[in-house]
Amino acid sequence: MSGLRTLKMAILGVAMGLMGSVAGAQEAIKLGLSVPLSGGGAVWGKGSVFMCERAVKEINEAGGVTVDGQTYNFECVAYDNKYNAADGTKVAQTLLNREGIKFIAGSLGTAPVKAMQSLTERQGVLLFTTAWGFSVKGPEFPLTFTQMNTPFEILPNLIPFIAEQHPDAKTLAMLNPNDASGQDTEEVARKVWQDTGIELLSSDFYERGTTEFQPIAARLAALNPDIIDLGGSPPADAGAVFRELAAIGWDGVKVVEVGTGADGIKATGGDAVEGVYMGAAVSFAGDEVTDHQNEVNEEARAVIGESLNAIHIGFYDSIYALKAAMEAADSIKPKEVAAVMPDVTFRTFYGSEIGFYGEETYGTVQQMRLPVIITQIQDGELVELGRVVPDGK
Repeated sequence: MSGLRTLKMAILGVAMGLMGSVAGAQEAIKLGLSVPLSGGGAVWGKGSVFMCERAVKEINEAGGVTVDGQTYNFECVAYDNKYNAADGTKVAQTLLNREGIKFIAGSLGTAPVKAMQSLTERQGVLLFTTAWGFSVKGPEFPLTFTQMNTPFEILPNLIPFIAEQHPDAKTLAMLNPNDASGQDTEEVARKVWQDTGIELLSSDFYERGTTEFQPIAARLAALNPDIIDLGGSPPADAGAVFRELAAIGWDGVKVVEVGTGADGIKATGGDAVEGVYMGAAVSFAGDEVTDHQNEVNEEARAVIGESLNAIHIGFYDSIYALKAAMEAADSIKPKEVAAVMPDVTFRTFYGSEIGFYGEETYGTVQQMRLPVIITQIQDGELVELGRVVPDGK
């Protein structure tokens, strides 16, 4: 396991340029990141570190964070949680106990997040997370905030849209990774799909690290479902499954709820991923895309090999949320910052001022109010089909 210094050298060659030298810095506030930097979810983790560095660069060059008359700079410190609970625990202990970090600016993967949260809440550390599980939310977790949309925001918009687009589709098969992330995703998706009236033929799980997907694809194809939903499968896995399904001859409606872009899934799936619907991808085509968004996305592509997605963007947004809350609280004490977080607004990478909501769903205000973007791969390119800004409290 290596820290950010090694990560900068091995993965993010541009990171030193991003950080640069910032005049007037008084003291650094270290922001911890617990992300997968190896294995199937590595592209998510590497892009998340990139976006943390990018937001830090922008904030530091603009004068940093001013609290109680003191100016602070931010610094990102990342460790590889390998997308599992055991390494997530090690990362949590390292960030909190060895690095002494009081703000986790991003954590990825429900299992490692639960390991982290068991320590952060007890030790008074503020935690931002992308975790999709309902189990990491609620009044019992006053120091935890979510930096991207979860199934509770995405699926009620994505699944009915797909059902409307394919009125002749009557049956469904689901497949998810066999861990906390996959299980939480499956639970929500199952209910929303059933609410559409589509019959669920099967819902299976596979172990992360699986490399041979032909037997899994054969079982799915044997059911002859109209729709196959790969739920929380990472891009490399989802592409491999659809490739094997195409080889068998299945060609129905393809869904990856946590699908984050065209590049990663095409790398293993090729032409077999044509038509895939996704719920966590972001298209950078169109006149509404700003120069800033295009600039950052092109920089990211050069580093991680694919476009930015909702996971990556959450690690940018959390930095701006922290800045806003620290300055609103006029404090860098995590509990005081967390106390004002539900009431602050900040500039999201999506281009608008947003705040937090979620009381109706989670019993507390801790979810960023982010747009839900529905996308599909068409002619090999990612196309935005719809965008919804959630309302409610």
